[in-house]
Amino acid sequence: MTGQDWLEKDFYATLGVAKDADADAIKKAYRKLARQYHPDHNPGDAKSEERFKSIGEAYAVLSDPEQRKQYDALRAMAGGGARFSAGPGGSAGPGFEDLFGGMFGQGEPGGTRVRYSTPGSGQSMPGGAGGFEDILQGMFGGSGGGFGSRRRPQRGADVTTSATLPFRQAVSGSTVQLTVDGRTMTTRIPPGVHDGQKIRLRGKGRPGQNGGEPGDLIVTVQVEPHPVFTIDGKNVRMTVPITFDEAALGATIEVPTLDGRTVKVKVPAGTPSGRTLRVRRKGLDVPLAPDGDLLVTVNVVVPSRLSSAAKAAVKAFAEANDGVNPRDGLVEQAAR
Repeated sequence: MTGQDWLEKDFYATLGVAKDADADAIKKAYRKLARQYHPDHNPGDAKSEERFKSIGEAYAVLSDPEQRKQYDALRAMAGGGARFSAGPGGSAGPGFEDLFGGMFGQGEPGGTRVRYSTPGSGQSMPGGAGGFEDILQGMFGGSGGGFGSRRRPQRGADVTTSATLPFRQAVSGSTVQLTVDGRTMTTRIPPGVHDGQKIRLRGKGRPGQNGGEPGDLIVTVQVEPHPVFTIDGKNVRMTVPITFDEAALGATIEVPTLDGRTVKVKVPAGTPSGRTLRVRRKGLDVPLAPDGDLLVTVNVVVPSRLSSAAKAAVKAFAEANDGVNPRDGLVEQAAR
């Protein structure tokens, strides 16, 4: 957008707000008008589409404190929006010379009349100077891309990658070497991470632009499975086989823990297969997940072969429980 555009367009009128409207009022007006004139709500309506673009253009300037300040200063200097003409006279209102003649000695009796060009006018300033925008860029911090533009600091983009760790290294933490965008870096994965967890490394992404801060590196950790343990938050899970008599009569069993030791777990009488028993404070013990528990899921194992004595004992058990059917009511429930 050029300085001439800013002079010709009243962005406050476009949004229907006062010149002293605060940021909330400007945003509210923009949202209301944007919904009203959005192309999706007005298919094929060229006027609505043009109005929608004008609304967006006005909001882009007025919602940015720095651009709004520049816009207000320029229009105040031009008396509220006069068009700059390439020469004297004309119906477009006061010319550039009328507004800025004093800066170059114009308007004094006998003074030299100097013409100043706007882009595309075909005229140039004496000595090869640039056009209107070139004159005022320094006044408002413009550079290269048109009046009122500036190079803002931009944050660098985030970068994603992945790292695979053996289970034990995931539990205890590990230092891994990553190659991202041609850069090789060494980073520390904290202890206690679980499979699929994302670790954000601040400032390790792509560099920022114009002094902006760098982006982050986001590492998705993939943990190789362990034959016994799995991590569930700060807890450690495991599945332990038990015999039928241990489940029916109750028992105290010994199971391994993550630190290489063992712990005794009481299995209550009548424990069904699939029940999970909790052993307090035997899970993870790392900074990210202190004082976790060990969750032991029991699995009642049915032997594939029975001795004669075992068969006789099972038959005796069945006879003792004659008439007990654990599937009572199943058909009725399925019919609901």
